[in-house]
Amino acid sequence: MKQRPRIYYTESDKTLMWDRWQKGESLNSIAKLFDRHHSAIQGVLARTGGIRPAPRRRSCLTLTLSEREEISRGVATGRSLRSIAVLLHRAPSTVSREINRNGGRRRYRASQADQAAWDRAHRPKTCKLAQNRALARIVAEKLRLQWAPRQIAGWLKRHYPGDENMQVSHETIYRTLFIQARGALKKELIQHLRRTRAMRRSRHHTQKTSDHGRITNTVSIRERPAEAEDRAVPGHWEGDLLCGSNNSQIATLVERHTRYVMLVRLKSKDTKTVINALIKQAHKLPRELYKSLTWDRGKEMADHKRFSLATDINVYFCDPQSPWQRGSNENTNGLLRQYFPKGMDLSSVHQNRLNAVARRLNERPRETLNFETPAERFSQCVASTG
Repeated sequence: MKQRPRIYYTESDKTLMWDRWQKGESLNSIAKLFDRHHSAIQGVLARTGGIRPAPRRRSCLTLTLSEREEISRGVATGRSLRSIAVLLHRAPSTVSREINRNGGRRRYRASQADQAAWDRAHRPKTCKLAQNRALARIVAEKLRLQWAPRQIAGWLKRHYPGDENMQVSHETIYRTLFIQARGALKKELIQHLRRTRAMRRSRHHTQKTSDHGRITNTVSIRERPAEAEDRAVPGHWEGDLLCGSNNSQIATLVERHTRYVMLVRLKSKDTKTVINALIKQAHKLPRELYKSLTWDRGKEMADHKRFSLATDINVYFCDPQSPWQRGSNENTNGLLRQYFPKGMDLSSVHQNRLNAVARRLNERPRETLNFETPAERFSQCVASTG
């Protein structure tokens, strides 16, 4: 097989790669644009952990190429440094340093000096977490608790409201993790993120397919009460199955108002088993805190009418191929993959373990709750019904 010639990617090539990557395209699809394998594109993007580098810009205070050309002409004609500085409206010391650091009067060349200045300026700014080791230790501790960078940033802002030195943005945490040259957080901490990819990437797609099965007598999500849609009151839940290997699964339930999570162990995903488990779970809560349930169109809910008769809870169904209509539940299922990764056999997971994982999620601060925890908000709702 004839070997393809090596490609040296231009800046415009790299811009195209980053544009496609940020739109959520795969490495393979990007590589096809250049007639390469995906590994060739990955090599370019992985240098900064899949995070697009900020475009480089020259400072308005630095000497321009035209100014350096004026310096070069002045030096060649024997003009004094002070007269060159007056012509450029620059300080004499600026002209002096420029000439001395680029070979002196005899060797000064404008184009070489300009390129050298551009190369010298290409040094990374010291990361805030590298400067503040106490802050870095707190961030690392929270990451080990499976807190998301956005949750950590919100928690720091809430607990150190007057101290900017003890605050850091979630983007800085991500960049410090994925760009190891910053040297503030160990790479092993990436395994505690919600998704343990080697590179950070955009998420503009869903892995849900159209083979979820069809069920009858469904009530559309469009008929769900307005109070459920705007999350004004507690008691409206979203549910789905989290699947593992060997046809194993668990039921996941999320309350829309508080983002409170409940997990239910299932022996199988036939509709009888699932409905029985959901009925049992519903009876554990006060009636005021369980008014409706929104589900995907999976066949496990074929007997949804029996659930409604047994609990007096209305069931609503998303539109086909529209899992985003259960956004809270979809987000929670993503979080649960930290604890139950794809390919794991869930049939051996005990209910006590599920309760412990749900408790861990419910005790994490949420930005949508002003960095309170779902457990705190749900306890307030329980107290108000008592």
